[in-house]
Amino acid sequence: MYTAHFGLNAAPFSITPDPHYLYLSTRHREALAHLLYGVNEGPGFVLLTGEVGTGKTTLCRSLIEQLPDTVDVALLLNPRVSPIELLAALFDELRISYEAEFTLKDFIDALYSYLLTAQSVGRSTVLVLDEAQNLSVEVLEQVRLLTNLETASHKLLQIVLVGQPELKTLLKQNNLRQLAQRITARYHLLPLPSKDIQAYINHRLSISGARGPLFTKAAAKEVYRYSGGVPRLINIICDRALLGGYVHNKDQIE
Repeated sequence: MYTAHFGLNAAPFSITPDPHYLYLSTRHREALAHLLYGVNEGPGFVLLTGEVGTGKTTLCRSLIEQLPDTVDVALLLNPRVSPIELLAALFDELRISYEAEFTLKDFIDALYSYLLTAQSVGRSTVLVLDEAQNLSVEVLEQVRLLTNLETASHKLLQIVLVGQPELKTLLKQNNLRQLAQRITARYHLLPLPSKDIQAYINHRLSISGARGPLFTKAAAKEVYRYSGGVPRLINIICDRALLGGYVHNKDQIE
């Protein structure tokens, strides 16, 4: 509605996790570096946690875009699954065929064969589990067992766990200590600091075709005051502010 009024070619503050709009603050850059290290170098789990709306899913999609073509990625977004449903979803993502009557052992045997074949032709496989704080203990234990799929020198499957701060609490449970010990890279993503708000807003506007800043410094301070630096809240506030600017025929948000 307001894009033409402000000379934009797209809505700059959508809340969908589009990596094209990712603003690499110092914190987001560090988080992405941890993910890349864990996937490329780490022999165990990679853990990314952060408050709601801080950009975890967007970072994961950016990670996937930066991986080489020789990496096969399974991104699972629905954590409300049983162990066998998790494996079925993993097979669907990797396009591995399976039968309706497959047992857990059948899934594991087929996955092990697939991963060995993939490694033999120079391919690697990564499993990304988003919203992992909602995984049951039973499913997390099954995920841990997947890291036992290995050769004498290499893990065949890299696993990235992404979730809200409750995931860290969950992993402190005594019955999950084996999984927690296998986490080789971890990062907790915090909201943006106040000094980054103006740059964040301008970054998204620039990608959407803005020819100059549309938010004054005073407006950016108000955005920070109401959002606390959480990117999703910044997007919602800025979207509404631009709509208000359009309605009142403003050229800039004050």
